[in-house]
Amino acid sequence: MTDSKYFTTTKKGEIFELKSELNNDKKEKKKEAVKKVIASMTVGKDVSALFPDVVNCMQTDNLELKKLVYLYLMNYAKSQPDMAIMAVNTFVKDCDDPNPLIRALAVRTMGCIRVDKITEYLCEPLRKCLKDDDPYVRKTAAVCVAKLYDINATLVEDQGFLDQLKDLLSDSNPMVVANAVAALSEINEASPSGQPLVEMNAQTINKLLTALNECTEWGQVFILDSLANYSPKDDREAQSICERITPRLAHANAAVVLSAVKVLMKLVEMLQSESDFVGTLTKKLAPPLVTLLSSEPEVQYVALRNINLIVQKRPDILKHEMKVFFVKYNDPIYVKLEKLDIMIRLASQANIAQVLSELKEYATEVDVDFVRKAVRAIGRCAIKVEPSAERCVSTLLDLIKTKVNYVVQEAIVVIKDIFRKYPNKYETIISTLCENLDTLDEPEARASMIWIIGEYAERIDNADELLESFLEGFHDENTQVQLQLLTAIVKLFLKRPTDTQELVQQVLSLATQDSDNPDLRDRGFIYWRLLSTDPAAAKEVVLAEKPLISEETDLIEPTLLDELICHISSLASVYHKPPTAFVEGRAAGARKSLPARSNSGEDSNQQAAQPHAQVIPALDSMIGDLLSGPTAVTPTPAPQSGLGLDLLGGGLDGILGGTDTGNSAPVVSQSTTGLLGDIFGFNQGPTSYVAPKVNWLPAEKGKGFDIWGTFSRKNGQISMDMTFTNKAMQPMGGFAIQLNKNSFGLTPAAPLQVPSPLNPGASIDTSIILSTNGAVQRMEPLNNLQVAIKNNIDVFYFACLVPMNVYFAEDGQLDKRVFLSTWKDIPAQNEVQYTLKGIMLTADQVVQKMQQNNVFTIAKRNVEGQDMLYQSLKLTNTVWVLNELKIQPGNPDVTLSLKSRSVEVAPGIFQAYNAILHS
Repeated sequence: MTDSKYFTTTKKGEIFELKSELNNDKKEKKKEAVKKVIASMTVGKDVSALFPDVVNCMQTDNLELKKLVYLYLMNYAKSQPDMAIMAVNTFVKDCDDPNPLIRALAVRTMGCIRVDKITEYLCEPLRKCLKDDDPYVRKTAAVCVAKLYDINATLVEDQGFLDQLKDLLSDSNPMVVANAVAALSEINEASPSGQPLVEMNAQTINKLLTALNECTEWGQVFILDSLANYSPKDDREAQSICERITPRLAHANAAVVLSAVKVLMKLVEMLQSESDFVGTLTKKLAPPLVTLLSSEPEVQYVALRNINLIVQKRPDILKHEMKVFFVKYNDPIYVKLEKLDIMIRLASQANIAQVLSELKEYATEVDVDFVRKAVRAIGRCAIKVEPSAERCVSTLLDLIKTKVNYVVQEAIVVIKDIFRKYPNKYETIISTLCENLDTLDEPEARASMIWIIGEYAERIDNADELLESFLEGFHDENTQVQLQLLTAIVKLFLKRPTDTQELVQQVLSLATQDSDNPDLRDRGFIYWRLLSTDPAAAKEVVLAEKPLISEETDLIEPTLLDELICHISSLASVYHKPPTAFVEGRAAGARKSLPARSNSGEDSNQQAAQPHAQVIPALDSMIGDLLSGPTAVTPTPAPQSGLGLDLLGGGLDGILGGTDTGNSAPVVSQSTTGLLGDIFGFNQGPTSYVAPKVNWLPAEKGKGFDIWGTFSRKNGQISMDMTFTNKAMQPMGGFAIQLNKNSFGLTPAAPLQVPSPLNPGASIDTSIILSTNGAVQRMEPLNNLQVAIKNNIDVFYFACLVPMNVYFAEDGQLDKRVFLSTWKDIPAQNEVQYTLKGIMLTADQVVQKMQQNNVFTIAKRNVEGQDMLYQSLKLTNTVWVLNELKIQPGNPDVTLSLKSRSVEVAPGIFQAYNAILHS
């Protein structure tokens, strides 16, 4: 009879019946009774009242009965902690049993009973089992240490279990080694410090590699994950490890294969990229990844998500394997879409013909979502593979001729991007697109078509009629369409002003007076003001040359990609998110990253394109000649700007004020100027941060001479702003200033101008322009400045700190590609991370504030609701600093990651960020 009989409801299932059966003298009856108890427990019935009776059954030689009792104890010990202590003696006794299965069972159960009162009794049995003669007991005890650490970390450390666990890494049995590695990894993850518990060295690595060949598949995964955290000391060691791990690529288990790929991907980064060994190794990585695509769909999907990362990092690995990513008719949709994405990443001039043939075939499928992605993929291929763009456009035109509504709409969306990528090249197809105008019902497709009409209005004879047809239902359109329509009509007006004035007035009126959407209203007001005041400027703004788009827009950001490569074969690589984004309580400091790649020929080309920092010399002397002559600096005059004619006559005056017919420049009412200036920033003056003045020289130290001061940056020059107060009883005069050698070469650019005499009780504000071409020597801290000021009474010495933001130069904006290559090239150890607390600003506000202080935002991305800003700045001594800001909406703590070749500037940059963002 099967065990299902224990789950049937009979009178014997009652508690009192079970109690009597548990106390029966016959062993068979006892075993049957315990099975009934376990069955009741399994279906959710409370049988905790039988705890003492079940515990009495522990004293038995029957292994099956003992397992059942231990199972019951694990479930109910937490709710009955006082009674659970009754079982301790039996556990201790079982740990000395001649049968290794019982010893292992006892120590495993004690580790699973999460009761604080029992943990102290567990120490001695666990210590014995860690040194047990039988490897099965030792491997079970190793896992028990990790469980005990989770309950009481201090106890594990005090009792020396961690040292015993480390000793097991040298065990003769490979499964013991694997379990020890797994336990140490688990403890390491839970450790609040995040510091590695085991220092990996060549000897330890050799032991792990030896055990790798003999343990089970899951043991191999644990060992490979541990090896992924090791950085070999040189190329030779890295190659040796690669050779010993490579056979794992042929393993039948997908997890082992992916873990091996992860280790090899990390080690390849350390080797010379042009070496023969790397070429051979990358060839070996392709077959196992291809083999994974023959598995069931779920494994295929996991493999594809990992391959997506690998292809972004090293596309050459799978560049000849395009055909394995072709979609099969019976693939689930999630596999189809992932294959499609990888196909685009692998598309090149060599294989574009077969890729386009496949994509065109996919566009005739019945799955609408998949068809849309396939059509969009054709457009992405046109942008990525420039020589084949014409073939891609031809394919899209063929699809448009099918007149299938969703195909046509998706084709128009991607053709807009192709026009952006290749301006003035494929405009002959516009007439074909205009034929399908009536069929467009999706916002994105309508917006794309409107953009095309507006962008090429001068080539479309009836562009005004086409745009006017969209204008008829303006308020019913999606916001995306409304914004695009507004811009397109303004473009049309600027290209053909004579016959479209009424149309532009109509759309501006609809956008500003009849719309509730703030984005639409703001854009309408800006266009209205531009057209009213300066048509030439309007042309420059609205018809400006657009930056070309590229296929790189959907690539994962490089630092995140490196982190995800280190998490291949985990959930992070499937979600394409770092573990900190979805594992609660995961320490942010536990980030992993690929090692810096060895220098190679191609790297040196990148280095030539990037800025080099000037090294700050070390401090080698004290106060020098403080009163030597200054050097003059000529200030740069501010540029002038002018206004233009009102092309629209009086049509816009109701909003922006009247126009004086006797003057070419429009007269705008004061109240409107103030309002719009406040809204759009037209009235903003210099808003760079200036630190509050501090008392540099107290009167008691300056013989009555009191100095308060600060530093500011205006028009590209550093200014030393001071307030002198005479608290002495006699007039002061004959003022002069000199600065000691300092880290940034600050020196007066002109003499100190102070009207004399400065009478007792009087104060005066004075400023002196400083240049940065003086003598340089390193100070501690870096922004320390030693100053001497003399007057007719004495020479006074003091030191002050210069806020680092005054050294931020106006030419600190890097090109996006140079930024990326520079970030990669600066060593990982030169990255410093800070937390800016209490920042109650949005990402856009942060961008604006830092821009006003010569910190330039290179890119902004939103990763799972978290804003990522990438910023560059250049100090006056040509030291470049690259920053990454992570801003979580609603969280006042902002993470600042900073990279620079001269990492000693990091504390000053952090203080500057903190001061600016809190100002």
